[in-house]
Amino acid sequence: MLNAETATHSRVRVRYLMGAFMVFVSAFCFAMKGILIKLAYQYPIDAISLLSLRLLFALPFYVGIAYAASKRLPPTNLTRRQWLSLVMLGIIGYYLASYFNFLGLVYITAGLERILLFVYPTFVLLMNAVLYRRSVSRLQWGALFLTYAGILLAFLENIETGEQRDLILGSFWVIVSGIVYAVYLVGSDSMIARVGAQRYTCYALIAATVPTVIHNFIHNGFHLGIFPAPVYGLAVTMAIGVTVIPTFLIAEGIKRVGSGNASIIASIGPIFTLVLATTILGERISWLQVVGTLLVLAGVFLISWRGKR
Repeated sequence: MLNAETATHSRVRVRYLMGAFMVFVSAFCFAMKGILIKLAYQYPIDAISLLSLRLLFALPFYVGIAYAASKRLPPTNLTRRQWLSLVMLGIIGYYLASYFNFLGLVYITAGLERILLFVYPTFVLLMNAVLYRRSVSRLQWGALFLTYAGILLAFLENIETGEQRDLILGSFWVIVSGIVYAVYLVGSDSMIARVGAQRYTCYALIAATVPTVIHNFIHNGFHLGIFPAPVYGLAVTMAIGVTVIPTFLIAEGIKRVGSGNASIIASIGPIFTLVLATTILGERISWLQVVGTLLVLAGVFLISWRGKR
C-alpha cells in the first residue's frame, strides 16, 4: 500500500515538474518576442501590421494541428456558449494582450517591457481567489514578494535611463497587456480541461487571427507586402519560435501546474529578456537590474521546486 502511494506521489511530482519545465521553456521563447519586435521596429512597420504578419505566418500550423487533432481525438462537444467563451479567450489572450504589448514596445525598451509585463501573476492569483475561491498559499505570497521586489528594483533603474521613447505611455500599454493576459490565463484553466491543451491553443490562435487581420485592414488597408525582406524573416521567426512552440508549451504547463503557479514560474521571462536585450539590442544593464533579476529568479525557483497545483 505504501509503495503504491509512493509511486502515485512520484508520478504526480514528475507531472508537476514536467509542467514547470514546459512553462520555463515557453518563458524563454516568449522572452525573445520583445527582442524580435524591437529588431523589426528598426524598419518602417507599425504594431498591428507586425502582429498580423506574426499570426498569419503561424496560422497554417494551427489549422493543420487542429485538423490532425480532430481526426484522432473525440469530438469536443462544446455548447454554443462554451464555443463563444473559447473564441473570446483567444481574442483576449492573443489579439488584445498581444496588440497592447506590441504597442508598448514602440515606446519602451524590451528589458523594461518584459519586467512590467509580469505584474500579471498578482492579477492571476487574485482572480483565482475571487472567482474560484482558491487560497493563496504562504509559498506563493513569498514567491510573489521576491518576484516583485526584483521587478521594482529593475524598473527603478530603467526609469533613470534615457532609452525610453515615452516611458508613461509605453508602460501603460504593457501593464494593460499584463492585466488582459491574466484574464486569459484564468479562463484557460477550465477550457483546457474541456477541449485539451492542443486543440484549445489552436482554436484560440485561429480566433485571434480574425480580429487582428480586420484591425489591420481598417488601419492600413491590408498592405502587408510592402515591407523590407528582413521584416518577413523576423515575422516568420516570431510565428514559429515565439508563437507556435511556446503557446503549446504554456497550455500543457498550465494543465499540469495550474495558472497561478504557471504565472509565477514564467516570471523568469524578464531575466531572459534583460540578458538578450543587452547582448542583441545593446540595451544597458546595471547592478540594480542584476540584483532585481536574481530576486525574480529566486521567486521562480521557489515556486517551481516546492509548489503544488
